[in-house]
Amino acid sequence: MTIRKNAHGVWRQPTTPTLSRQYNTTQADHQSQSRHSRPPPSETRSRARTMPAAGSELPRPPSPPAAQERGAEPPPPPPPPPPHGELQYLGQIEHILRCGSRKDDRTGTGTLSVFGMQARYSLRGILVVITTPGSTNAKELSSKGVKIWDANGSRDFLDSLGFSTREEGDLGPVYGFQWRHFGAEYKDMHSDYSGEGVDQLQKVIDTIKTNPNDRRIIMCAWNPKDLPLMALPPCHALCQFYVVNGELSCQLYQRSGDMGLGVPFNIASYSLLTCMIAHITGLKPGDFVHTLGDAHIYLNHIEPLKMQLQREPRPFPKLRILRKVEKIDDFKAEDFQVEGYNPHPTIKMEMAV
Repeated sequence: MTIRKNAHGVWRQPTTPTLSRQYNTTQADHQSQSRHSRPPPSETRSRARTMPAAGSELPRPPSPPAAQERGAEPPPPPPPPPPHGELQYLGQIEHILRCGSRKDDRTGTGTLSVFGMQARYSLRGILVVITTPGSTNAKELSSKGVKIWDANGSRDFLDSLGFSTREEGDLGPVYGFQWRHFGAEYKDMHSDYSGEGVDQLQKVIDTIKTNPNDRRIIMCAWNPKDLPLMALPPCHALCQFYVVNGELSCQLYQRSGDMGLGVPFNIASYSLLTCMIAHITGLKPGDFVHTLGDAHIYLNHIEPLKMQLQREPRPFPKLRILRKVEKIDDFKAEDFQVEGYNPHPTIKMEMAV
């Protein structure tokens, strides 16, 4: 198996037949074909010596098609279909399994880790949801089916961090608070923070509308002052938005990426956020660029991820927003329709806490 890099991240040439079909042509292949397509010098000289003399009867080439006789060029062959975007994610997993460094971590589980990876996913007409596996209240999120914060908001976990007086489910000033009230004084998850701090999300939307060429359309969740109050410091720390040709793209810098459980959710959530902001600002979704700092696989996820690597990625679903929404706060769950999501059966992985 050969691991290769391109300008957008790590690509791979898998050993499994289902994945290797996408990437079976390499630079070495082209060089080899080029060498074999040219006859050796001795053969060239031999051919020159046996060419008929001037005026001799040469074999007549076959007649060109009628369209070519009229000067029309034959139509070019259709371009090959682009490779499935999920292969980038699977390639990153395979690279970490092969080349990752063994590192200890705060959970005591142990990881295989690589520093610095990137992938680019097109959002044009699709929602990037891996098919092969605003609030600070974890209970509110859990009631809506978002279970990823349950463990970090549990009584035992909060007590272990010294938050014994904090209500269960109170995550502290995490993502939603930093996006909408950066700089405000955090009290608890029930307080009303209206008008306090900087509403970074609204400033992003306003700048996209009024100055789309601005290079400072950034939203940051990493607030050193509030880190001691957070149940878990932000893993996806900073995102930047970019407008060109009527399309909105987003790049996320994620300081720490749990490739088995966290990263698929991060890809889907920021893809959705980009589509929502594009809808509000009258743009079309472009690309989601995902940059990872410490990209790691927990040791107890190795076997499940090896199983995942054997699976053929299925088509990404389509996202439809069913009504015109003017403000980011007006979105409701029923405004979204995901069509054609057909993932493989679930692969169980334990969350490291």
